[in-house]
Amino acid sequence: MRKYEVLFIVRSDLDQEAVQATVDKFAGIIANGGEVISQEILGKRRLAYEIKKHRDGIYVLIQFHAQPETVAELDRVMRITDEVIRHLIVKDVA
Repeated sequence: MRKYEVLFIVRSDLDQEAVQATVDKFAGIIANGGEVISQEILGKRRLAYEIKKHRDGIYVLIQFHAQPETVAELDRVMRITDEVIRHLIVKDVA
């Protein structure tokens, strides 16, 4: 298994329970074919530019080990999830 990081931005108009539910949803997808090392909600931050009519977002970072198929499924689900404004999955080389 390879080590990956995913950083995604959740809409800021969601309450804390909805944000945690979204994080748990993605952690469940990762756990289905991999292992979550750490997950951290970095908090609400102002975006550099407006994305989908949002000026603020809640940043979340998850580090995990997984197979490439799991990463592809995670990417697919993040693309169709309305709560996620932006996401980026990178392979951790360190």
